[in-house]
Amino acid sequence: MIRRSLAAAGLAMAFAASVAWAQNPPVRVRGTIDKVDGDTVMVKSRDGTEVKITLLPNATANAIVKASLADIKQGGYIGVTGMPQPDGSQKAIEVHIFPEAMRGLGEGHYPWDLQPQSTMTNANVEQAVTGVDGENLTLKHKNGETKIVVPPNAQIVTYAPGSRDDLKPGVKIFAVTTKQPDGTLQAARINYGKDGLTPPM
Repeated sequence: MIRRSLAAAGLAMAFAASVAWAQNPPVRVRGTIDKVDGDTVMVKSRDGTEVKITLLPNATANAIVKASLADIKQGGYIGVTGMPQPDGSQKAIEVHIFPEAMRGLGEGHYPWDLQPQSTMTNANVEQAVTGVDGENLTLKHKNGETKIVVPPNAQIVTYAPGSRDDLKPGVKIFAVTTKQPDGTLQAARINYGKDGLTPPM
């Protein structure tokens, strides 16, 4: 009886969390830092609007650096922004290689907003085969499998140790934030391009 009650409580909590997420979905911010004042980062977003992000006290800053096809290893955990192809595969726009500590982050295959109709696939690399048109990847995730074609022009990046001290005017960032009742945005993590790089996510 107790076990059944706990299970019911767990389902209720999961349902409440999913409802809360649906009512307050994450807000993705892409842009250039205008100003930093303590935990507040003012960003000019890619559409030209001014966005205020408040970093949580324990928020982390992750540096994004260039990588290559050779850095994509079988068994690794990666994220791919792709465009659906007629054969059901995805053509990669960009690939970001996660460090082992971030394995499992955002796992799955779902719509993305980098471009119209784009998708995001965060998953394990089950198989990697090099062909004349680039790399063909089979990614396995909780929703199943996704076939990815990585053309030569796809941007490939990875994460490097970062510091909030690097968040300065002119730096390009990507952050997944939550909107607060007063309209401001909060972030527990912010990704920034190292050496002038624009995070391609």
